[in-house]
Amino acid sequence: ITVVTWNVGTAMPPNDVTSLLHLNTGETNDVDMIAIGLQEVNSKINKRLKDALFTDQWSELFMDVLSPFHFVLVSTVRMQGVILLVFAKYYHLPFLQDIQTDCTRTGLGGYWGNKGGVSVRLSIFGHMVCFLNCHLPAHLEKAEQRKEDFATILHMQQFEGRAASGILDHDLVFWFGDLNFRIESLDIRFVKYAIDSNILSQLWEKDQLNIAKSTWPVLSGFQEGPLNFPPTFKFDVGTNKYDSSAKKRKPAWTDRILWKIKSPSTGAGGRRPSRGVLSVSQLCYCSHMEYTVSDHKPVAAIFAVQFASKADKPPVEIYVADEWIRPEQAVVKYKMAAGFHRSSWDWIGLYRVGFRHPKDYVSYVWARSDDGERCVEKQLCAQVMFSEEALPKGKGEYILGYYSNTSSSIAGVTEPFQISLPSSEEGSSPTDSSGSSSEEEDDSTLVLLAPKSRSPSPGKMKRHRSRSPSLAKFQGLILRPSSRDRGTSRSPSPQSRRGLPGDIPAIHLPQEQMGRRGSKAKESGQVSESQEGSPGSFYQTVREPCVARRAAAENPLPRADPRNLGLLPALRLETIDQAMGRRRESTDQGYPCRRMSPTSPPCSTSPKEGSSP
Repeated sequence: ITVVTWNVGTAMPPNDVTSLLHLNTGETNDVDMIAIGLQEVNSKINKRLKDALFTDQWSELFMDVLSPFHFVLVSTVRMQGVILLVFAKYYHLPFLQDIQTDCTRTGLGGYWGNKGGVSVRLSIFGHMVCFLNCHLPAHLEKAEQRKEDFATILHMQQFEGRAASGILDHDLVFWFGDLNFRIESLDIRFVKYAIDSNILSQLWEKDQLNIAKSTWPVLSGFQEGPLNFPPTFKFDVGTNKYDSSAKKRKPAWTDRILWKIKSPSTGAGGRRPSRGVLSVSQLCYCSHMEYTVSDHKPVAAIFAVQFASKADKPPVEIYVADEWIRPEQAVVKYKMAAGFHRSSWDWIGLYRVGFRHPKDYVSYVWARSDDGERCVEKQLCAQVMFSEEALPKGKGEYILGYYSNTSSSIAGVTEPFQISLPSSEEGSSPTDSSGSSSEEEDDSTLVLLAPKSRSPSPGKMKRHRSRSPSLAKFQGLILRPSSRDRGTSRSPSPQSRRGLPGDIPAIHLPQEQMGRRGSKAKESGQVSESQEGSPGSFYQTVREPCVARRAAAENPLPRADPRNLGLLPALRLETIDQAMGRRRESTDQGYPCRRMSPTSPPCSTSPKEGSSP
């Protein structure tokens, strides 16, 4: 397991992070998981709005760099500028279960998330492991405040289930981040002399965290490797020189990585587990001076974790042929383990080798069968088949993964196999587009979304208890979703939404164009009567989210693509005055008006026949 911590100081990501993740060494082949903790990621309001619509640039960078090495994003959590990302090799995914996240604010008395902690906990081959990324208060004299905040984080973060409800209940805890502990007593000139002379051991005994480990009960049992690298704070940005500003801050090891193994005396049910069940060895603990975009240097550690596996078989075993060269060979058989909690929302995704996260699939099929429950009870194989239209054309290596909606994780994967299908279909031409089926329209949507789905935490992820500012706080904005996103389901459902071809959200077309679009939609039979009859479903205000849900109930649309569930609709933000002005103008021109909320009076002007709501 590789653990990385970096206070990025609101900087943009560098071009290359391979050395930070130790990807350019032979160690990469042996690493199974990587946890990355970031602090002070740019979280100004305009940046947070952009990151709410798309994945933040740091997460994108790490996914892009790690996916060619077969690492897949398992979970992520963000609290303003504090981010935690956990990756694992794809073949370990079925053995990573019970994934949950949490966050605790400690800034401004617990009301602001610039300081605090975020965590990802999960079961790894049956052992409960927690990754905790913290950003604690700064300055030399705030040591007691750091102690209190860490105790608050440990107390506040609670998880569902009986296996490990608190952070310290886990079998193994990794605690890391910008912990902000400083060097006491020593003069800045002596500290710099010790660094230049490479006599760092003379600074260790004055390090606040080293002192606290032996005096604070809350830190009892936490271990750390030797600090054989120079202090990682504070540097002039763009250089390897310590602070030369007027403040001349004393160098310090603010960025740290510690771990703790649960004491045997606190075993579940009061039992003392056998010794040697879980052991941790630190193979590497170092800083990376080559990165200069921040006033902090990143720190990385590599751990060898040994334990007896409590899970020999994945929850779902998938069987598939070594190669698909004809569409009729795209048959998938799978067997669910006894006790597996299947759902009618489970699906099997087809992934390219090197996929980034569970929503980064090429195609999917619903994992449902009429005798599904009987298959679980009697350990029988169920079978599904990919349609010819859903299969990728050409040659390539692919992986199948069973996504469990109940656990919001992949419960089974295959080894890579080949797909070799003709790259072009006979009889297809651009002139066939007017008569294309809804499935073909869905495929075009999948092509747009497939290369890089913008959702790093797909599916019905368990929400961490975050109180970060959200779009709902902006009461003077109106959100105009595209027609595809009306009635979005909260469950991972397939992309079968029947929006109008070429429908562009929030653009008022001339009357004659609207007539043309309406006639096209009428010919293709894709505008339902309920949609035409309730134009109010097109708009919703942030303060009244029930409008979208009501529209979804009135318009029984087919299920949506599971990929879209982590995404917000395409938004156009306007002030209320601008929107109301457009509304009055459109009414004067004879366009159908739209109700802005459930309490608004009904429209006095009925929509023209054939026009789009």
